[in-house]
Amino acid sequence: MTTAGSTGEDPTERSQWGPLRRLLTAMDDDIAALYAERGVVGVRPRFAAPLIRLSRAGSMTIRQLAESLGVTHSAMSQTVGAMRREGLVTSSPGADARTREVTLTERAVALVPFLEAEWRATEDAVAELEAELPYAMSDVVRDIEAALSRRSFHDRIVRRLARDS
Repeated sequence: MTTAGSTGEDPTERSQWGPLRRLLTAMDDDIAALYAERGVVGVRPRFAAPLIRLSRAGSMTIRQLAESLGVTHSAMSQTVGAMRREGLVTSSPGADARTREVTLTERAVALVPFLEAEWRATEDAVAELEAELPYAMSDVVRDIEAALSRRSFHDRIVRRLARDS
């Protein structure tokens, strides 16, 4: 079955985007497997940076935490909600009605030394991996960021959609 505007070819059968997504997912899955092997339950790899940052900085608002880690408020709000459900953080009203102050629980405080060690080991593993490649992944990321600063990914997609319609 084809839909209006379809060329008949399934566009998901070939992808330049898919391999990158699968690579990042596989690397995160390996970190999650390490957590499971070590008995670290209810912690996802995306929790490590906020938990470590909170351990170093003390209580922060969701916005402060998001800004300090370079993610959106919305993404951090979702992450904080997930960490709260796992008993890793508590949140309470901040200085005004629009803010939430996030604090580590005792359980999270006890996990931070492992998370910091895992973070350092992960950084070392990435450096080892980069040494095996003919080019550094970090250079590729910087080059992509530079290209996207000239024209955003959003604008590139919109331009292609306009061209193809």
